[in-house]
Amino acid sequence: MSPLLMYQLVALGLLAIGLFGIVWRKSLVGMLISVELMLNGAGLSIVASTQLTEAGSATGQIAALFVMGLAAAEATLVLAIIVVVAKRLKSAETDAVSRLKG
Repeated sequence: MSPLLMYQLVALGLLAIGLFGIVWRKSLVGMLISVELMLNGAGLSIVASTQLTEAGSATGQIAALFVMGLAAAEATLVLAIIVVVAKRLKSAETDAVSRLKG
């Protein structure tokens, strides 16, 4: 089994765990952690692909830094939204947020 395939399988596993967490979690913080797992899987896949193939390694590192920056910005924004929702509704569950619709 090639090292690239092993890295891609681990990245796919992270993506699958994150997707499972998004679907089954009721907590907004748990859903945020699941999205972070998915982004980490994407970053691992990008870095492994560029390091273990003929593509330029600098390109993969720049792409991974972009994914990490995106994850940090997303985490900051979502945590701020969760704090506001928790203060107003006294709950950070998805059911409390869905009651705001109507």
